[in-house]
Amino acid sequence: MERMLQLDYRDKIELLVKLIKNSAKTVALTGAGVSTESGIPDFRSRDSGLWNKFRPEEVASIDALKRDPDTFYKYNFKWWQGCLQAQPNETHKALAEMEKKGWLFGVITQNIDGLHQRAGSQKVWEVHGHLRSCRCMKCKKEYDMERLAENYWCHHCGGLLRPNVVLFGDPMPEDYYTAEKVMTGCQLLLVIGSSLQVYPVAGLPYLSRQVAIINYDPTPWDDNAQVVFHHSSSEVLAEVVKQLGDSTGPYFVG
Repeated sequence: MERMLQLDYRDKIELLVKLIKNSAKTVALTGAGVSTESGIPDFRSRDSGLWNKFRPEEVASIDALKRDPDTFYKYNFKWWQGCLQAQPNETHKALAEMEKKGWLFGVITQNIDGLHQRAGSQKVWEVHGHLRSCRCMKCKKEYDMERLAENYWCHHCGGLLRPNVVLFGDPMPEDYYTAEKVMTGCQLLLVIGSSLQVYPVAGLPYLSRQVAIINYDPTPWDDNAQVVFHHSSSEVLAEVVKQLGDSTGPYFVG
């Protein structure tokens, strides 16, 4: 770690590219910081994090939804609509390009905005769910997410609808357990835009041989990572893609 702190920005870019080229299996783990450049606020940054203004258990928990659906939806629709209207940024596009060229096995994401898929990523595991659909808590009938804009009661049985995202107090979805299996044999985990403070996802770096971190704020894993950037992920990954050039990685299929 001491040697890494002595590296300047260009040296760290070269080191990250070398780590990627030497890795037989590289996986990305992305958090809310990846989507801030698309206009979606994150949760825990020092200045603008959503949880600096609200306690998550009061506004984004399954108990809050059951207790007061009106308040729950009034608050959460504000930023959900921002997610649904946002466009992929250069970070999303760079990761999609790295997957296409075979340098990236896939993306494990804490984000619910679907921007990785819209940017072209094919293998995405959404460990906190997504905003594409909702379901009835009573009869389990599925609806498109737009259904919640009309009202949040099931046409079929009258039950309360909920989005297919992981709320505080929910169990983890199947994608999380698939993501744990995806980490088998991972030689390099690219942690991008994640504070690594929310478990169990924050434990995934333990499953990788090496870790690289790109996040504006420090994380609990910084001292253990091979390289750390407190810079824009779009800037860092654009340079990485540029240096990888037309070369192809171990997962390139032609």
